[in-house]
Amino acid sequence: MQKVKKLPQRQCVGCRERKDKRELIRVVRSPEGGISLDFKGKKPGRGAYLCPDPECLKRARKSRALERALETAITPELYDELEREMVSGG
Repeated sequence: MQKVKKLPQRQCVGCRERKDKRELIRVVRSPEGGISLDFKGKKPGRGAYLCPDPECLKRARKSRALERALETAITPELYDELEREMVSGG
């Protein structure tokens, strides 16, 4: 019997849907406090996951879900920068 590898699942903080970890973009708060997108999922720090869709980022911004998940305040300028980075693909 062949063993099937189980793919890790994560929940998008914007739309709250569970998806494969590889389909989502990790937003990370580094130990120094900086916030950035982590397309590879390897950066150290506290992470939260978003669909690669600016609409999910908008929802997370409106509900402040990203701020709660990362346990820090996020400025409007930083949200705009994250959106630009998301659209350009890093």
